[in-house]
Amino acid sequence: MALSRRTFSALAGSAALGLALGGSGGPGASSAFAARTVPTGPAPAPPSADGEPHTIGYDRYSLLVDGKRLVVWSGELHPFRLPSPSLWRDVLQKMRAHGYNAVSIYVAWNYHSPAPGRYDFTGVRDLDLFLRTAAETGLYVILRPGPYINAEVDGGGFPGWLTATKGRARSDDPEYLAHVDEWLAQVNRIARRHLFTQGTGTVLLYQIENEYDARVGSAGSRAYMSHLYRKVRADGIDVPLFHNDKGRNGYWTPGSFDTGSERGGWLYGFDGYPSPQSTPPDWGTFGPGGAKGGASASPSTPGFVPEFGGGWFDPWGGVFFDGLGYAESRRTRDAAYERRFYLTNLANGLTLHNVYMTFGGTSWGWLPAPVVYTSYDYGAAIDEARQVTDKIAPMHQLGHLLQRVPDFAKLDRGADVRATGLKVYHLTNPDTGAHVYVARNDGDDTVTADLPTAAGDLRISVPARDARLVAADLSLGPRKLKYASVQPSMRVTAGRQDITVFTGPKGEMAELLVDCPDEPDVLRLDPEAAWVLDDTGLHVNAPLGQGGLIRVLVEKGERDRPLLLLLADDATAVRLFPYDTPSGTVLVYGPALLRHAEVRGSEVHLSGDIAETTSMEVWGPRGIDTLVWNGRRLPVRVTLSGSLMTTGPLPGVPEVRLPRLGGWRMRRENPEAGPGYDDSGWRTADKKTSFSSTAVPEGQPVLFADDYGFHYGDVWYRGTFDDARGIEEVALGYSTGTQGLLMAWLDGEPLGTHRMPVPDRDTVRKGTWTDTAAFPVREELRSPGRHVLSVLVRRMQHDQDGKADDGHKAARGLTAAVFTGASPEVVWRIRGEGPPDPVRGPLNNGGLHGEREGWHLPGFADRDWEPVGFPVSARYQGVTWYRTTFRLAVPGDVDASVGLTLEDDPYRAYRAQIFLNGWNLGQYINNVGPQHTFVLPNGILRTRGENTLALAVLSEFTTLSGPGTVRLSLLGRALGGTEVSVVPSPGR
Repeated sequence: MALSRRTFSALAGSAALGLALGGSGGPGASSAFAARTVPTGPAPAPPSADGEPHTIGYDRYSLLVDGKRLVVWSGELHPFRLPSPSLWRDVLQKMRAHGYNAVSIYVAWNYHSPAPGRYDFTGVRDLDLFLRTAAETGLYVILRPGPYINAEVDGGGFPGWLTATKGRARSDDPEYLAHVDEWLAQVNRIARRHLFTQGTGTVLLYQIENEYDARVGSAGSRAYMSHLYRKVRADGIDVPLFHNDKGRNGYWTPGSFDTGSERGGWLYGFDGYPSPQSTPPDWGTFGPGGAKGGASASPSTPGFVPEFGGGWFDPWGGVFFDGLGYAESRRTRDAAYERRFYLTNLANGLTLHNVYMTFGGTSWGWLPAPVVYTSYDYGAAIDEARQVTDKIAPMHQLGHLLQRVPDFAKLDRGADVRATGLKVYHLTNPDTGAHVYVARNDGDDTVTADLPTAAGDLRISVPARDARLVAADLSLGPRKLKYASVQPSMRVTAGRQDITVFTGPKGEMAELLVDCPDEPDVLRLDPEAAWVLDDTGLHVNAPLGQGGLIRVLVEKGERDRPLLLLLADDATAVRLFPYDTPSGTVLVYGPALLRHAEVRGSEVHLSGDIAETTSMEVWGPRGIDTLVWNGRRLPVRVTLSGSLMTTGPLPGVPEVRLPRLGGWRMRRENPEAGPGYDDSGWRTADKKTSFSSTAVPEGQPVLFADDYGFHYGDVWYRGTFDDARGIEEVALGYSTGTQGLLMAWLDGEPLGTHRMPVPDRDTVRKGTWTDTAAFPVREELRSPGRHVLSVLVRRMQHDQDGKADDGHKAARGLTAAVFTGASPEVVWRIRGEGPPDPVRGPLNNGGLHGEREGWHLPGFADRDWEPVGFPVSARYQGVTWYRTTFRLAVPGDVDASVGLTLEDDPYRAYRAQIFLNGWNLGQYINNVGPQHTFVLPNGILRTRGENTLALAVLSEFTTLSGPGTVRLSLLGRALGGTEVSVVPSPGR
């Protein structure tokens, strides 16, 4: 298919190299770029599916949307890690409220394709619904469909069936590309309905491939990238495309591969995950420059980090965080880390900034790659249970600042500035004359120093390993800020007054100097503030965090429009929410979250969450006199600051009571281990060759599970042979992901269990583990006649393919069987998971007998199972199932996040698959950890109704095994929330 020429705006320095991307004649069409430079001005309005064409261009400073500068402040969220579509809106609304203007998402091929030629975008996999929800929330979307995504998911996102195909992945191999084209056609069919350029959605940018650094520069790699580029364009995707360089390598910059006749549609981006122990790197304006300097590799495109660390993943055993799990990730990469590292990025001119992760979620079922366990909390700003953490403060402040103060979208390096004990970055806006200073403290003690600014020396204090953003000569509307010792965090106009918010640490004495040529009227609205007027201007001082929000009103003088100064510490600032409506901007103070705002005549209708008793205050368009919160009218008064304030506090969240789990029933399985089990319906393992990257041992049949169509979860083997006389030992070679396990029986008698070791710091990234389990054969089992060797392999997951060496094709399951003392001829049969669950998808179930029989499903008749109480103490090799039901009665207006916590003697070697209402929500390994609490997403969890809980416990026989304590845990609660639809949980 011939490509049509697309149109882009690609302004290198000040020279226009192309037209604006998008349809002609709309707002910001090519005529918007007739000027040689784009001046500083208001940011674009929040995006929506407005039916109007839009343009997306760029220069070296920033993206240009409809001719206006846009700083992208994005957070990563993976819809597949939150399998309850109603909750997508919840997290997206939290992101928007806390300053993000974009969401970045991977689309995982394996999640949507259970078999070649089969694709499912329904239910929890409804990409169209997610993109609609993002647009309705007012967020741009950065779409990343791979085909390879990495993402710490099984196979790096490649579907299981791809492991048994011929073509070399991540190359220009035509057989691989045929599969890729089919996948991208499916994604792009949906994506092109949501393009911001067309006014039908908010997809702003589109990524091809992911951290692709294999064979860079070769003709094959260039041909591969060119193929992906042309395929995406041929499918009608007309937004700028990009790739994320795995490091600062200068790989895949504009012009590095053939894009046909198209120019200006490609952005260079690079990823970065610096350690909190390191010094924040300069990857742009203040860096060393050159191809390996970060943004300097592509000086004509804006600085872009498609992934910058918002936390870090944790492996089985928890070696990265000393067994403390994601709480330690969040502690070491805390709010101070964000300020120190993200402000350094902004100082270096990086104006497209995506935080990976902002909400990590759950790698449920068989989704996780070998390097991670079930939780993918990541230590992110919004935790796995959807609770906003203390890390949100700098994200909230910086996000709103970058959206609402346009000076920050166009900054040049200023004259060097020094302050004792601090690293100082100085930047200026060439259009407005504003000065920005980032003062960073890389030491272990608080530093107080004089910072030279354009308006004079300013005394500031920066805590240890933290940073501070300071502005001077900054417009506050008609008035000008000479300097402030604390950070501006937003500027809005509500009605006929300008409002500027300044934020800093609790206890900090804020100092502001506002230029006032004529004497204004100054009104201190809160007793904590103090002010004085002298020849230099209006000085305002206030101790932050003393009594909440501090208000100072400045009126008259040389300006007609009032200026309201709001001063807040971090905890107060995150309760300030701006929201743009067609009637004007609304600024809300008080709730834990503002989800939506609407002005209807004189009424302001708000919806959101309350976490504790609070008052509420609203600034908005002139004439408002009524406040409606979550459908309820609130009594209000008009304040001297021009706001509506509630006359009394709003109540906090009612108590949420969780039931004790009891009424358990149990049943053991493993019929496959018995010699009389009928395996005639199983696949015969008789293949001689494989496309696996693992060699087939000489003289052995192919035993790799993927070659027989079994890609996820446990797999059973039964080897039948005649005459066991003389057999002294059976050696079973097997290959798995991290923490894989093998169990063997001969004629129903346990031979033993073998497990791969817990990873240490040297092996934590190892994705494929191979070993041989050698089991002695007892004398009484060495007899003539028919014998059956039964083997259960918990193969864990496929390796990723980060090095583009077909690592995802490494064998899973048995690889070889060798007998000592005799050489029987063995006929092998194999059985794994059944057909993909039509609702829960291919990653939900493995090959356990109980899974195939529906023991995990609601409605299964377990009345004949044995009643049992916890804790359990048993020695057994194999699988035991436990089931119970419980009811919840959470009030309808309360959003309660609930988890399941399992605890036992840490020396007991067993693991449990957790099924809630048939959904496989994770794997617990008692003596490995570190995860003990598993999030139960609302929608799958019925917060008002009955739930079925099942545990499939795999006991190793080496120790006594449980379960021990199994209980429900309340992980968070709020009054408000979003309406949650029940996710289908079909049962028997």
